Amino acid sequence: MTPEVILETGDGIARITLNRPRKMNAVTPDMAERIEACCREADRDEAVRAVLIAGSGDRAFCAGSDLGSLARYPTPWAFRNRLEYAHALRSVRKPVVAALKGWVLGGGGELALASDLRVGGRGSRYGFPEVTHGWVGGGGASQMLPRLIGYGPALRLLLLGEPIDAPEAYRLGLIDYLVDDGAVMETALEVARKLAALNPIAAQAVKASVRQALSTPVEAGLRYENEMNTLCFSTGQHLEGIAAFRRGAGEEPS
Repeated sequence: MTPEVILETGDGIARITLNRPRKMNAVTPDMAERIEACCREADRDEAVRAVLIAGSGDRAFCAGSDLGSLARYPTPWAFRNRLEYAHALRSVRKPVVAALKGWVLGGGGELALASDLRVGGRGSRYGFPEVTHGWVGGGGASQMLPRLIGYGPALRLLLLGEPIDAPEAYRLGLIDYLVDDGAVMETALEVARKLAALNPIAAQAVKASVRQALSTPVEAGLRYENEMNTLCFSTGQHLEGIAAFRRGAGEEPS
């Protein structure tokens, strides 16, 4: 039986693929556990320097949580303590790229928001329809979306629950790259390769510093940034970067 979440690693990249195309890659509780396990494994593997998440098929990156499985939690407490797959992806320390094709809905949108860079196909569509079903999303949309695209646009998407097309998502800053549908995976892999080629300490320090900016005052964030800067310099690997820059500029090594 083909697994519904696939993890493949190679060339410094961990590829997580949601593999339930007939159900638009909607996430079941078993899939959520597997996503969390894949994220944990990729984060602990020192050979992995970047993570790419994608959905199989062309209909959807992910249509969110499987609605049938949501109805099967025995108590509100059990639902409250469910494993939230977008939070699992957000906890990854390494840079994460999302390859987005087709529908990106609800929890699928929250997976995209949990990623660091988003590559969207021209035919992709984005929506957070939870309010139309009678609830608010639980995977971070209400917190991450206004930080990414602003208060007003986020409220429009979250309150009305109406989808937007890829050009609008790109205009708002919801996706970082807008490419032809056939070029989504190739572009996402190219971005992931560039990330994997970076000094891993520097790349993770950049991500940690920017994430810190979301939850701390500026002064505390500036202090944190300086600590990350000092950490990078303490490894000594910055010397190779300086030497490479000088070689490129035609300077003699000192």
